[in-house]
Amino acid sequence: QARPVESGGGSVPTGGSLRLSCDVSEYTRSDYCRGWFRQSPGKEREGFAEVYLRDGTTSYADFVQGRFTISQDENTLFLQLNNLKPEDSAAYYCGAAFKGVWGTCRAALATFRNWGQGTQVTVLS
Repeated sequence: QARPVESGGGSVPTGGSLRLSCDVSEYTRSDYCRGWFRQSPGKEREGFAEVYLRDGTTSYADFVQGRFTISQDENTLFLQLNNLKPEDSAAYYCGAAFKGVWGTCRAALATFRNWGQGTQVTVLS
């Protein structure tokens, strides 16, 4: 399968907003989970926002605290980032995985390895 293509990153001041997009046209079957990950220098890549195609259920990591919103259409995954903080600076990636036997989309997405280039978000203090 083709690698996802992320876009929409940039540099914003603290408190600013960005809207990220990701072409996920290769991952459209109803049993797919789609999600966003991020990686800062010296840290492991972490998943933090997921959506299940079959019923639209979303989930977020605790640190999101209502600031980010994941959404989608058939071929594109979006991430609205609001009230950005300097610690949100990272390369952002998207991915998809079959939910299958995994209990949660986060667990399923932890198996994703077909990484795209990512899109850089820099939040200025």
